[in-house]
Amino acid sequence: MHQSMTGFASAQGHHGAYSWVWDLRSVNARGLDVRVRLPDWLPGLDAALKARLGKRIARGNVTLGLRVTRSEETAALAVNPAALDQVLIAMAQVEDRAMQQGLSLAPSRAADILSQRGVLETAAVEEDAEALTEALLADFDTLARAFVAMREGEGAALARLLTDQLARIEDLVAQAGAVLGTRREAMQEALQAQLRRVLEADVAVDQQRLEQELALIAVKADVTEELDRLTAHVAAARGILESGGPAGRKLDFLAQEFNREANTLCSKSQNADLTAVGLDLKAVIEQMREQVQNLE
Repeated sequence: MHQSMTGFASAQGHHGAYSWVWDLRSVNARGLDVRVRLPDWLPGLDAALKARLGKRIARGNVTLGLRVTRSEETAALAVNPAALDQVLIAMAQVEDRAMQQGLSLAPSRAADILSQRGVLETAAVEEDAEALTEALLADFDTLARAFVAMREGEGAALARLLTDQLARIEDLVAQAGAVLGTRREAMQEALQAQLRRVLEADVAVDQQRLEQELALIAVKADVTEELDRLTAHVAAARGILESGGPAGRKLDFLAQEFNREANTLCSKSQNADLTAVGLDLKAVIEQMREQVQNLE
């Protein structure tokens, strides 16, 4: 299926004490550019995610963000021996000094000691990076499917729109062909009138040169080849759309060719009706080219 290069997906997950939030989005680009923002304590995740994403999409400027947090509810409390020793030494010094001054201090309780800064701390849960990475990769596959589904939905809508625009171009080419008959008669009448004026003038006329000039005018005004090429381009574009693979670059090239033929048609028209058809062609082709920029 065709994909748009514009897409977005987000998801949440958890594994053991860890929870995370994904953010995946993409916009137009000439090629595939994937940028990731990941925790640096999960080695190898960057390359693995880029590889999996590269198998699903071909073009787009992609940004992937991952935020991982750990629940402290599962963390264990532990005594810091060094900090405890320092507190006990300080307490002994205070008691000795108080006795020298004839003061009697109340007995210290364990809770008082544990409340001292640094004595009781949260022990870090041992990070099982390998297991967490596997869980993240499995969850990412679900995220990637949702991301691609959105791009495919927009891609299908773009394909339908482009199909309608190609049908409009085909109709305008047919209109241009219908105009050629009346245009030919008008041009012949104009040329004959000009020829009569030349022959009526009291000047010498090179008959062979005159015939050459008339033939050259006829060739320059002929737009049959332009209409034939536009018809061929419509068929080629439809074939690309029906193929189902990445089509953006090919259709972008064809859109340039469409525009070139429409420009030539307008420059050679010498007829108001044909010029009007040519301008309509240029408008539809420009609309098509704008949509093609969003297609993978």
